[in-house]
Amino acid sequence: LILSAELAALPVIDSSVCFQGIHVDSPPVVPTLTTSYVHGTSSTSLLHDTVAEALQRTVERWPDREAVAFLEDGVRKTFAEFQQDVDQAAAGLLALGLRKGDRLGMWGPNTYEWVVFQFATAKAGIIQVSVNPAYQQKEVELALRKVGCKAVVCPTEFKTQKYCDMLMKICPEIGSSTPGDIKSARLPELRSVILLDSRQPGMFHFEDVMQAADSQHVKELQDLQKKLSFDDPINIQFTSGTTGAPKGATLSHHNIVNNAYFVGKRVGYTWKPHTRVCVPVPLYHCFGSVGGGIAMAVHGLTLVFPSAGYNGKANLEAMQSERCTYIYGTPTMYVDMLNQPDLAKYDLSSVEGGLMAGSPCPPELVKKVVSVMGIKEITVGYGTTENSPVTFLGNPLDNMERKCETIGYVIDHVEAKIVNPTTGHIMPLGMKGEIMVRGYCVMLEYWLEQAKTEECISKDGWYKTGDIGSLDAYGYCKIDGRIKDMIIRGGENIYPAEIEQFLHTHPKVKEAQVVGVNDPRMGEEVCACIKLVEGQECTAEEIKAYCKGQIAHFKIPRYILFLTGFPLTVTGKIQKNKLREEAERQLG
Repeated sequence: LILSAELAALPVIDSSVCFQGIHVDSPPVVPTLTTSYVHGTSSTSLLHDTVAEALQRTVERWPDREAVAFLEDGVRKTFAEFQQDVDQAAAGLLALGLRKGDRLGMWGPNTYEWVVFQFATAKAGIIQVSVNPAYQQKEVELALRKVGCKAVVCPTEFKTQKYCDMLMKICPEIGSSTPGDIKSARLPELRSVILLDSRQPGMFHFEDVMQAADSQHVKELQDLQKKLSFDDPINIQFTSGTTGAPKGATLSHHNIVNNAYFVGKRVGYTWKPHTRVCVPVPLYHCFGSVGGGIAMAVHGLTLVFPSAGYNGKANLEAMQSERCTYIYGTPTMYVDMLNQPDLAKYDLSSVEGGLMAGSPCPPELVKKVVSVMGIKEITVGYGTTENSPVTFLGNPLDNMERKCETIGYVIDHVEAKIVNPTTGHIMPLGMKGEIMVRGYCVMLEYWLEQAKTEECISKDGWYKTGDIGSLDAYGYCKIDGRIKDMIIRGGENIYPAEIEQFLHTHPKVKEAQVVGVNDPRMGEEVCACIKLVEGQECTAEEIKAYCKGQIAHFKIPRYILFLTGFPLTVTGKIQKNKLREEAERQLG
């Protein structure tokens, strides 16, 4: 009765006032949007934990649950054991002279120590800098100098990468230095190099860090916890920089703890009994470090790392032997697993769901992951390093059309809008424009690059993604490619992603990339660069005939090139600008 009296006293909501949010606790079933703006209304509030607090909570809840399994190195740790290593490493870093706010570069493949340092730095208030393991000498020097790393952690070498040699070439002073007291001309802020697997002059070994702390450093670490704020920067991730030099996207505890939590909530980590995730994606990338490492701490997941460097066969073996229930991967990784000749012999019955993200996901590929690998609850995610990373994500129970054709709906507590890239005005519902994002997930800044930060984050807090997309009335978003990849042919705007997705339906096509090439009459013409399925032969005429009547005449590629590979950035993304140059060169 009291409740009904209170309800009666509530103001009447004017139905002409349009509600532009969608409740994202479950998939939106009512078409509430009337324009291209959406807010992810959630019944769960944002978390206010630091990374260390999130881990502590999980350790107390499941001390004996397995936290990580690194199959190649034979390392397995429970949450209690992991926490002990993290605390020891964090106190050790303080003993080495690192302080809150200093930067430590992690440079290497997926190993146990990577995850230990991810959490040890966060606990000590040190900013972890994720350095791409494929970086060559010039790239790593630029990255370490740009953010002023005081310490670098790496293996001596891995495959063809000679990490130790490269550092010695950049800083020849290391060899004659006392460990922890390097003074280098080219990297003036560097003091310590920590090697994971050997002893070299002037450098620490991982074990030295683990043994460095005494009771005073342990107390210092405990006292420090009261001084850490969830808004402190904690991670610098280099964006791939398909154009220009990579920039250091700076993320806070708040950014990544919440993103890991709400992504996990969307895919069911909050209610599924015990999730074991197969993680082939690299840790230096947001997908691995936030979707993997941080989500492990927030949700109590077990992470299974099949191999230090990517290996498609090892993923299938790991899913089978470890009875994984979930798999992460970029579209390329799923293509790779589907193309393993003995795929059928693996028992993947334990794998209920998976996340596909990192670059555009062709619909045909999503269908195959469901039909061939049997991963019914596959979801496609969308995001960007600068957004910690995920902003749109499907629901595991979405129908096939939504799984294939969209990137899902906005994540909890995030705002998104589609605007005209020229005027900045919000587009009518269903119309294409630039996707913009605002909310807890937007990075703090590009490290020490104010002008670049202001170019992509507006005064009112909106992050410009540079991606073209559209929203439907339910809040589901479709991606149509990058603004800078858009082809303008005789005044028609053409989005390569649309043509690429269509070409992927051709049985002989393994991968397709579409670029615009210069044309004196049209301004630009459409050129399709195609990688064929092994053992197949195909002609340009065959591809054009396949397109006829299926896509608009002006989208049918004028030129078709058959290539064996595409130019990639170090993060494995296609370099469209280089591909365009290559296509123009071949076409003369």
